[in-house]
Amino acid sequence: MLDWLTKTKLPIGRLSKITFDWMKTHLKPVFDVMGGIMDGLINGILWLLQTPHPLVVIAVFLALTWVLQRSWKVVLFVALAFAFILNQGYWKPMTESLTLVLASCVVCMGIGVPVGIWAAHRPKVYAAMTPVLDLMQTLPTFVYLIPAIVFFGIGMVPGLIATVIFVLPAPIRMTQLGISTTPMPLLEAATAFGATRRQVLWKVELPYALPQIMVGLNQTIMLSLSMVVIAALVGANGLGVPVVRALNSVNTALGFESGFIIVVVAIMLDRMLRVTRK
Repeated sequence: MLDWLTKTKLPIGRLSKITFDWMKTHLKPVFDVMGGIMDGLINGILWLLQTPHPLVVIAVFLALTWVLQRSWKVVLFVALAFAFILNQGYWKPMTESLTLVLASCVVCMGIGVPVGIWAAHRPKVYAAMTPVLDLMQTLPTFVYLIPAIVFFGIGMVPGLIATVIFVLPAPIRMTQLGISTTPMPLLEAATAFGATRRQVLWKVELPYALPQIMVGLNQTIMLSLSMVVIAALVGANGLGVPVVRALNSVNTALGFESGFIIVVVAIMLDRMLRVTRK
């Protein structure tokens, strides 16, 4: 029995290679367009973060934090986080990693929120989608780097593509959860007062689901930061580069130094974007 199972191995690897070779040959224009869009998005965000003086960028982030949180304590924490990053000399790598995170957020939320709304309104679609989302989150992240390199080469773009594939299920799941758990009395009241389906979505479902959507955004940020080191393996600049360099040279000081910067950035962004239901 075991010999039969061994001799009749399913050709998963060979079929995957055939599929990717076909895609590389016949879908090259599509991947070129995708790569160009992603590269433009990355360069645009990088320009916004690196062209102004660091103090100008910090002032913008502090103002944004105040608008979102209305808390001087959170603003002070963000200011101290930026001061720590400057003190350690990691401003440029931090902006490069932040570019990858922000680009990932733009793509993931731009795709994940509409798909999550669609899935919430169609339970059968979400049931069929769930195994795909599970596969995207459980497949080892290093596996994503292989087709990313094949289709997009080396640099920030394959790192962004791999990050998006790994992170995208989070905003889809959280948006679906927020929309689908909207209390039925709210929906019935809106419908009774003559609200259209579009008005119900924008005035009832989305406001109620906003905390869940923001949780999805927080998860997107955290998962994107977890991909920073992995993205460095395919040529993406940022905080992952010193981590990989420290690993290769067994440099404990450099590893913990750059690792703490990643933690500080993660906590800072989490505090900035945290939203609770009032």
